[in-house]
Amino acid sequence: MKIQNVEDIRVLVETARGGSLTAAAAVLGITPAAASAMLKRLEAQLDARLFERSTRAMRITPQGQTLLDYATRALELLEEGEAQLASESRSLVGTVRVAAPSDLTRSVLLPWFDAFVESHPGVRVALTVSDRVQDVLRDAVDIALRYGALSDSGLVARQLHTTRRVLCAAPAYLQRHGAPQTPGDLAQHNCLTFHLAGKRYDAWRFEQAGHWTEVRVDGDRDANDAAIAHQWALAGAGLLYKSELDVVHDLASGALVRLLADWHGEHYPLNAILPSNRFVPARVRALVDFLALRFAGLQGGQNPGVPGASGLKR
Repeated sequence: MKIQNVEDIRVLVETARGGSLTAAAAVLGITPAAASAMLKRLEAQLDARLFERSTRAMRITPQGQTLLDYATRALELLEEGEAQLASESRSLVGTVRVAAPSDLTRSVLLPWFDAFVESHPGVRVALTVSDRVQDVLRDAVDIALRYGALSDSGLVARQLHTTRRVLCAAPAYLQRHGAPQTPGDLAQHNCLTFHLAGKRYDAWRFEQAGHWTEVRVDGDRDANDAAIAHQWALAGAGLLYKSELDVVHDLASGALVRLLADWHGEHYPLNAILPSNRFVPARVRALVDFLALRFAGLQGGQNPGVPGASGLKR
């Protein structure tokens, strides 16, 4: 193994965070000269330049960024192991980096994350909310929640829930424009679209009696964030075709009305993606189990804000 000193890794991480060796030295309680020597030793051991140095700042190189992503996780795992050994209660500690779709986070996940953190005071949840598909390795994510079938069979995944898209609109829109009776009627309606995997999602599919119908839709609003389309729908701007999970509260309250009741939208899974199955930190495994339990409660018909009581589903 080329890296011989864990403290050298700490210098790398703190230099990247603070932007200078002086900042790293202050955090680690050493002199800037010592921090510089440790970083040079690490670069020599790896035969790689980790930072571009200037009189003003330290800029991390692509090689340094690659090592930084893994080094940050490695230090967190060491800290967690130390805490587990030191704690009689075996309490969970450390950061869980989660990437999740924006609307799902706002509609369902936020109170669940709050409940998890309250149950485990030593855990910090670092949340990235985006409809962009996160790379669990490149983006240093511990858990990525993704809708749809997995495109990479090599990913480590646990299915948390199966949902479907529903067509809906606000009562104000329906009062002005009426409700569509068939998928073909969508051509006469203002359909609110958003982007999936970087492309506009404007091909809406519906099933009836085993027969699928695909309709190309259009409207006067399009967003790269599905949560924006959701807000437009609530304001009465048009029709929305969205995951039932994302609009469950609005359907229950009547803020949105389900349409085309005789037709079924596309079914697709929600998965928790992990970077590796070789070692999953206890805090990460605990959060996945916690989410699985809550989603199992949804499948049992419980409100998303109430803990699920049924068993875990994998």
